[in-house]
Amino acid sequence: MNSSNKALYPLIGSLLIVVGIFLGMFLTKGKTSYSTSSAEGKYEQKLADIIQVLDREYVDSIDKKILFEKTITDLLHGLDPHSNYIAAEDLAAMSESIQGKFGGVGIRFTIYDDTLSVVNVIDQSPAFKVGIRKFDQIINVDGEDIANVGLSNEHVRELLKGQEGTPVNVTILRNGEELKKKVIRGAVPIESINAYYMLTDEIGYIRLGQFSMLSANEFYAAAYSLQSKGMKKLVFDLRYNGGGVLGSAVSILDAILEKGTPIVSTKGKNNPERVLYSESKPFLGAVDMAVLINSSSASASEIVAGAIQDNDRGIVIGRRSFGKGLVQQDIQLKDGSNLRLTVSRYYTPTGRSIQKPYMENYEDYMMDEYNRYENGELYELDSSLFADSLKYTTPKGKTVYGGGGIMPDIFVALDTTGSSTYYRRLQYANVFNEFSYQFARFHDMNKYGNVQAFDREFTVSEKVLNDFKKYAAEKHDITFNEKEFNQSSERIKTSIKAEIARQKWLELGAYYIFNKTDKEINKAIEVLQ
Repeated sequence: MNSSNKALYPLIGSLLIVVGIFLGMFLTKGKTSYSTSSAEGKYEQKLADIIQVLDREYVDSIDKKILFEKTITDLLHGLDPHSNYIAAEDLAAMSESIQGKFGGVGIRFTIYDDTLSVVNVIDQSPAFKVGIRKFDQIINVDGEDIANVGLSNEHVRELLKGQEGTPVNVTILRNGEELKKKVIRGAVPIESINAYYMLTDEIGYIRLGQFSMLSANEFYAAAYSLQSKGMKKLVFDLRYNGGGVLGSAVSILDAILEKGTPIVSTKGKNNPERVLYSESKPFLGAVDMAVLINSSSASASEIVAGAIQDNDRGIVIGRRSFGKGLVQQDIQLKDGSNLRLTVSRYYTPTGRSIQKPYMENYEDYMMDEYNRYENGELYELDSSLFADSLKYTTPKGKTVYGGGGIMPDIFVALDTTGSSTYYRRLQYANVFNEFSYQFARFHDMNKYGNVQAFDREFTVSEKVLNDFKKYAAEKHDITFNEKEFNQSSERIKTSIKAEIARQKWLELGAYYIFNKTDKEINKAIEVLQ
C-alpha cells in the first residue's frame, strides 16, 4: 500500500475505538450476530461505509484488508502493549513455538556460498529416514533450483516446512553426485531446553529458551539427568527467554517449591482472583537454586524468577527483567484470525505486579530495552528504581520490588569487554557460523569424544585465525583492522571455538564454550559454592 495511506490510520483508529467493542460479533462462541438495526450495527455499518468511500474516492489505491487489520492492531495497542490481533496466515507460525513442534523435514541448515547446506539431521526425522546426511547440499526443491540464486533463510523455510504427511522432493549434492529424495514431512520438535550439563561436580546448568507446552517435560528430563550425575545445586538460565505457556512455568515450579507454596495469582475485571500453588512434592526441593535473568527475560520467565525470589527459594542474578505482568487469552475469530486479548494481571507471591508502566505510546514501550542501554542501567545498578511505595517483604524478611520487572538479588553489569566495531561486523555478517561450518566440513571432529574433550584439546591456532581473517575479507568484504582485532582477540577466539563446537554438539557445544567466560554464570557458581 502507498505510504501516503498511513495518514488514514489515525482517522480509522478513532472510528474503531468507538466500534471496537463490537468485535465480539466475529467471535466463534455460538453467539447470535448483532442486528444492523441496533446501535452496534449502525456503528459497524458506518465503519464499512467509510472504508468503501476510501476505496472508491481516495487519491491512491488502498488495500482494505491491510488497512482494516492495521487499524485493529493500533486499536488494541492503544489499550495495552500486549493485546494484539493476529491474522489467520500468521497464526500457524506463532503457534509453533507454543506447541513445541512444526511440520517439516527435520534438518538444521546454513546458507554457505549461496547454497543450502545441511548442518545437522535430527535423529529419526523424515530427512534421516530417507538418508539425507550432514554436509549434504540441497540444490533443488520441488523443481525449483535454489543454488546460487540469492537464497534466504525465509525462503528455505517456505519450501521445506508444511503440513505433516505432505511430500517434498529434493535434489541433493553429495561429493559431486546428484541424488533425488522424496521426503514425507513429519512433526519436528522445537526444543525449549537449549543446553544442560554439569558446571562443576555439584552444580548443574539448564538453559531454557522459551516456555512451550513441552517445556516442563524437557526440564524434568534434564534435571533428572543432572541429578544422576551428582547435581546438588542448579543454575537455571532464563536470560533472553521471552515467556510462553504459563502452565509450563507452573509445572516447572512444582519441581522446585514445596507443596502448597504460592506460585502466582491472576486477577482482572472479568476474572476473579485465582491463586496457583505448587501441588507436588518437589524432586528438586533440596537443590540450591540460582536463576539468571536479563532485560529480555519476560512473562513466564518473570513468574518463575519471582516465585523463587518471593519464596526465598533461591538467588536471582543478572539485570532487571523486561516487566510483563499482563495475561493474554487467545480468542479465535470466524475468519481464522486471532484476538490475543489481555484479560488479567498477574502478581508474584508477595503481591507485587511487575508490569512496567505503559501509558506512553507503543513504540516507546517496545524501545524500553534500548533505552536501558542508553541510560546506563545495564552497566550499573539504578537506585532510583527502588521506590518505597513498591517495596514488598518475603517470608524471611528480604525486601523485593515491584512496578517494572524482577530486580535481581545480585546485579551483574552487561559485559562489553573486548567489543569493537570489527567484532560486531563479524557477528552481523554471520562470519563465525559460516567459517565454523567450513572448518567442521573439512576437519575430523569425530576424534573428540565429547565437548569436554574438544574444549581441552582444541585451540584456535594462528593458522585458524589467519584463515578466519581471510574468509571475512574475501567472502564478506570485512577489512582486517589490526587494532580492533587485538582489542577483541579473546572474544573472537572464543566465538570461533564455540561455533565450531556448535557444528558437532549443537547448542550444548556453543553454550559449553561461551559459558566458561560468562560473568553471570561465574557469579552464580561463586554464590552457590
